[in-house]
Order: sequence, then structure tokens, then C-alpha cells
Amino acid sequence: MLARTADSLFWLGRYMERAGNVARGLNATLRMASLATPRGNEASEWAGFLVATGTATHYQELYGDPAPAQAARWLTLDTLNPSSVAACFEAARRNARAVRTALTVDMWEAVNDTWIDLRKLDPGEADGDRLMGFNDWVMARAVLFNGAAMDTMLRDDAWRFVRLGVMLERADNTARLLASRVSAFGPGAEEDAANHAQWQALLRSVAALRAYQHLFRERLRPSRVVELLLMRPEHPRSVSACYEEVNDILSVLAMSEGEDRVACRRLAASLRGRCVEHTPTRLMDGSLGGLLNEIVEGNERLGVSIGRCFLIG
Repeated sequence: MLARTADSLFWLGRYMERAGNVARGLNATLRMASLATPRGNEASEWAGFLVATGTATHYQELYGDPAPAQAARWLTLDTLNPSSVAACFEAARRNARAVRTALTVDMWEAVNDTWIDLRKLDPGEADGDRLMGFNDWVMARAVLFNGAAMDTMLRDDAWRFVRLGVMLERADNTARLLASRVSAFGPGAEEDAANHAQWQALLRSVAALRAYQHLFRERLRPSRVVELLLMRPEHPRSVSACYEEVNDILSVLAMSEGEDRVACRRLAASLRGRCVEHTPTRLMDGSLGGLLNEIVEGNERLGVSIGRCFLIG
């Protein structure tokens, strides 16, 4: 496969996944902000989610301290934000168009129809009381794309590069969300009733609240939340599960074992190992933040390594 084609497929997967992640996290932030308003902590909820999306510095440079309406617009329709929903769908469609013949009809229509519908939207669709409805639409479109890929693509290299992009983006999102709420997982966190809402919001941000209830059948506990989102292979958005699939894909792609490709696979395996080498209870001693920062930084290095090994540049 041409590196240019692989690059477009990889970023198609990343951008569609990122759009859905932003929408899901934004809905959780809206719920948390409504709870925080009486206590005067609303701004901190928005600031935390901006950090989780990796856009806090850029937002601060343009708009200053986060205000709810401006932050919501920044995350949804502001084209100055390369990680806004609108920018992600635009970039996804551009990449899909470049590799149109490598996609199935269902995948192309999922991306192209989303782009067309987005262009028809009234700007007010993402404001105020209508914001959650807009986010639900975005999540549904991301799920439609992933479903089309799962159901209709041949399991060839085109599939692998799309899936590689999805999984790398998903691992990064879960790790960043955990890192943005790490204060709710420190020593004594379980005794602070206010942290319960933080754990619930985090689980909602990665569609894992019901999974938690099914697996553990007990009230929310910080060590269990960390176990599910960082270590458990059963949940498709746990960091460990994402890196396991990334490693499997890289193993198939790296048929010719050049030095760079071996290093790429080793880094993916190392990141998965870091997720599972500690017990959840041990991480409650305050070391979780350092581990998550290491994973986020490692994920960035892995993305660069994948680009060097398989993609353009």
C-alpha cells in the first residue's frame, strides 16, 4: 500500500474517533458543570475538559479564561480549533475523499453524509439547550462510521490502518480524561463524597458506566474505575485494550522487520505493559498522575513512530 493512502486511512480513523470522543466528553462536562454551578466551580469543569482535549493552551491564547458558551462553541463548531467536531469531520471527509476507492460504499456515505449534514446545520444547533442533542448526533455518526467499517471492510491493510488510527486516538482520549480528573483518585478519595460525581462523569465520557455496573456490581470506587479504564481487556475503551489491538495490528503490518518497525511495536507493547503492571489499589497512593502523563507522552511518541514507519513523513 502507498504510504500516502495509509496516511489518509489512518487519519480518517483518528478524526472520526476524535469527533465522537469530544461530543461524549462534552456531554459529561455539561452534566458536571450543572452540578458545579451552585458551588462556583463551573469554570474548572470546562478548563479540565479543555486540558483533556489538548486544546487548553490554544483556547487561552485566543479567548482567555473558559466561559461555558465560548468553550462549547470552541469544541463543536469553531474551525480555529483543529480538534473541534466541525474540524474533525472536515478533515475526516478530506482524507476519505483522497482514498475513496479504498473505502466501502457504506463507509464513504457515513463520512460524506455527516459532512453534508454538518454544513446544513444552523450555527445555533450547538448552543444552549440544543447542545446535548447536537452531541448525541455526533456520537451517532461516529458509531455509524465504526459500524460500517466493522461490517463491510475486508480485513486487509486498508482496514488495519483505519483501525490503527481509531485505537491510537481512543487510547489517548481515555488516558487524557483520566489525567484531567486525577485529583479524584488520590489518597482518601473514597471518603470524599464529591468525588463520586467525578468518577461517574469520567465513566460516562467513555461510555463505561453500564460496563462498570455489569463487571463489578458494586458502588463506584476509585480503584475499580481505574481498573476498568486503564487495565481491563473486556472494555473496548480501556487503555490496555486499545494498545493490545494496536500491537496486534502493528505485528501484522510489520512484515519486513526493519529497525524502526521493531521499535514501533516495542513501544506499543511497552505502553500496554505499563497499564497493567500495577494493581489499581497501589495507584491510589498518588502515583496515578505520573503514570498517566507517561502514557500520554508515550502515545505521542508512538504516533510519531507509526508515521515514520508506515505513513508520509
